[in-house]
Amino acid sequence: MKNPFLLPFFAVAALFMAVLPGCISDSFTTSPSDLLEFSADTVRFDTVFTDLGTPTARLKVYNRAKKSVMISSVKLADENSAYSINVDGVSGKDFNDIEIRGGDSIFVFIECYIPEQDLNTPQLVEDKLNFVTNGVTQSVLLEAWGQNVARLNSLAVTENMTLTAEIPYVIFNEMTVEPEAVLTVEPGAKLLFHDGASLTVKGRIEAVGEPGKMIDMRGDRLDNVLPDVGYDILAGQWGGVTIAPESFGNRLEYVDMRSTKTGLQVDSCADLSRQKLLLVNSWLHNSQKHALEVNYAWVDAYGCVFSEAGASPVYLVGGQHEFLQCTFSNYYLYVYPSEPLLMLEHCMPEDLYTDPSQPLMTASFKNCILYGLSSDINPGDLTGSFVTLEYCSLKSPGSDDANFINCFWDTDPLFLTIRADYYFNYHVADDSPVIGLGNPSYLNELSIIDMDGYNRLTDSPSGTPTLGAYALPETPLLPE
Repeated sequence: MKNPFLLPFFAVAALFMAVLPGCISDSFTTSPSDLLEFSADTVRFDTVFTDLGTPTARLKVYNRAKKSVMISSVKLADENSAYSINVDGVSGKDFNDIEIRGGDSIFVFIECYIPEQDLNTPQLVEDKLNFVTNGVTQSVLLEAWGQNVARLNSLAVTENMTLTAEIPYVIFNEMTVEPEAVLTVEPGAKLLFHDGASLTVKGRIEAVGEPGKMIDMRGDRLDNVLPDVGYDILAGQWGGVTIAPESFGNRLEYVDMRSTKTGLQVDSCADLSRQKLLLVNSWLHNSQKHALEVNYAWVDAYGCVFSEAGASPVYLVGGQHEFLQCTFSNYYLYVYPSEPLLMLEHCMPEDLYTDPSQPLMTASFKNCILYGLSSDINPGDLTGSFVTLEYCSLKSPGSDDANFINCFWDTDPLFLTIRADYYFNYHVADDSPVIGLGNPSYLNELSIIDMDGYNRLTDSPSGTPTLGAYALPETPLLPE
């Protein structure tokens, strides 16, 4: 006997099998109005060193249509382009028949390699990445600046040498200024240190910039770590600078040193008859350890900023020091600062018991600002020491005595720094309470002009100096 349900079952199964392929296959749109969308209309690279490839940029390509789209061509406009692209794991300059399902997207990865050029100024290298879909061409602009550089690899400077502002220098491994040699760095020069590189001075360094022509000492990553934030926010990109025990008479003026592992280290020499280092109108910041570390040496600083450090921005052990019109702060990003802004050791009478061979520290801090996330000075009673703070603005509450003279306690200077926005600016706001509080009698020819080139007296509305490194306040930026 025939099963009455058998025939209908086979008929339904056959019908289902006939319909199924049409349900699971994607149909393609052929409408020229179904255009692609892109995560950016321009892919920009920051300055690229010639003969060295860029980091990889990522472009996302969207199909907003319900149906699949077939990109018939993805191609660089210039056949001899400095750019290369990667689609679906394959690198090249020209691709065909790239499918994007409805409501889906793909990534295109872009790199640029620029050969050495005849000109020393940065040169713009442009191209277009063209997408052809259903007869419609859409383009994404590609931009990079190519910069010639001088590469210094494991260089030992054995005779006098000058680094100019003509082109940047990229330093690999350790660069050493040997005894008797002088390294002169001219205004506007850029010293870019590769990962793990460092500078050791056994002879002497004279890096003297000018207002508007700061000398850069930083890592060699010029691209962005975030869309609108440069690699300058990352500490530990290079080793730092060491002034060796046998080195004296060093001078750093208008120097911006940043993104180091150990900052500027001045090794112990135990000779206070000669100045070891003079710092003028310089900014030492963003170090994994200290921005400035000095051991039993004569180091003076005028108009400088010391900020962003994993440890104390300034760490002084013994020695002889004058810090005038300086700013000490710390809004370091990667750990919450726990050490004070200014760490002073071997300055108390009891320190002679630990090392009687070294004299106690002699140091003065005048017209300075100490304010940040951490405490200003390490705990301890300075009574009996040769350390004084005069006309200084402090975060701590307190009162004057023989070591703290005419100080401004529990005072927020209103820095323009906004840590959450990766914005570090140690000018004070135009309503800051520290404006005009400095003692003008302390100023000398090394401190009368600030890092911006302004005169602390004649350019000051009050005729008296503002505390800290900068002569004039700035109006805070308005939120966008």
